[in-house]
Amino acid sequence: MSFENEMAVIKRGVAEIISEAEMLKKLEEAKKENRPLRIKLGLDPTAPDIHLGHTVVLRKLKQFQDMGHQVIILLGDFTACIGDPTGKSETRKQLSKEQVLENARTYEEQIFKILDREKTEVVFNSKWLSPLTFTDVIELAAKSTVARMLERDDFSKRFRSGRPISIHEFFYPLMQGYDSVALHADVEFGGTDQKFNLLMGRELQREYGQAPQVPIMMPILEGTDGVQKMSKSLGNYIGIDEVPQEMFGKTMSICDELMIRYFELVTELPMEEINTIAEGLKQGQLHPRDVKMRLGREIVALYHGAEAAIEAEAAFKRVFQQGDVPEDMPEIEITADDLDEGQIWIVDVLMKGKMMPSRGEARRLIQQGGVKINDEKVSDPKLNFAPEDGMVIRAGKRKFAKLAVK
Repeated sequence: MSFENEMAVIKRGVAEIISEAEMLKKLEEAKKENRPLRIKLGLDPTAPDIHLGHTVVLRKLKQFQDMGHQVIILLGDFTACIGDPTGKSETRKQLSKEQVLENARTYEEQIFKILDREKTEVVFNSKWLSPLTFTDVIELAAKSTVARMLERDDFSKRFRSGRPISIHEFFYPLMQGYDSVALHADVEFGGTDQKFNLLMGRELQREYGQAPQVPIMMPILEGTDGVQKMSKSLGNYIGIDEVPQEMFGKTMSICDELMIRYFELVTELPMEEINTIAEGLKQGQLHPRDVKMRLGREIVALYHGAEAAIEAEAAFKRVFQQGDVPEDMPEIEITADDLDEGQIWIVDVLMKGKMMPSRGEARRLIQQGGVKINDEKVSDPKLNFAPEDGMVIRAGKRKFAKLAVK
């Protein structure tokens, strides 16, 4: 592959490269010296589940692997004990070492659904950060200034509004930058919200006499609500560990305007074909529903295989186009201990079946007419009813469960 073609692959879906000229130069030098580039992605294992938003950058790393370069996944077991202050309006709660290590194990299990395990180096930054002496830390801190730190938008806003900034938060970008020094990184990936931290790596590498890394920033993927960043806490995510039918159904719920963006960022479809699809939509030659089903198949196939993708599409059509109830539904076990005078609160049923993230959300969905019992709409969030074995509970468009009364 020519350098120009490599750059075309690298630039697909990327928000910003600092800079393209430096990236091209690094590719040329790596070829000349017959060595792979060291490509770094730092992950603070503060949340154990990976969703499609995370895969935007992971798939870009896989492209570098396919070009023969060395991918390094840095699990920030040390920095996660502080917590990245990026985008935060207050000091983040520190995680225990046990929490961090448990989350890190889950990350390691999930990232290899995308990356090649044999071509991926996984490291923990406690290896070089823990041994630093207080003298070392002071020397590291001396390489930046308070004024430089306050250039960060989140720090600046908190400072102007009088909200506290803990001293240890200033060390987060310094430590992330020092990670690049320790790893001799050629390239570092991150989201657009990580620009300050990525640039800090360049600055520190220069301070330590190294060639500065090239930061590559990936766009933040909007969730299924089409507005906010994909996030498990917001409930607008598509998890890569979710079952095929749930994954397909969630994909079908994204807005039409985001389809092409999803094709580009989270699938392996060639850009030429994506551009053809985009033109077909624009000219009215393709129906958005059919295109979205194609997107659903592409996403499910990546994590569960082509056969599962076809089955998920067929199940979706049965339920949402033909009005059928899914053949396989999770059961919600109801025992005598759950009942009050032979009845149970509908909100408790939804929570017991993990069909809603909170009681507040459950009440809102009921008020919006999104909950049914045996195809009968529930309109009162205070409803108590006598549960019967085999009753079907539906929450929203995609979640079904069957009661098992013991």
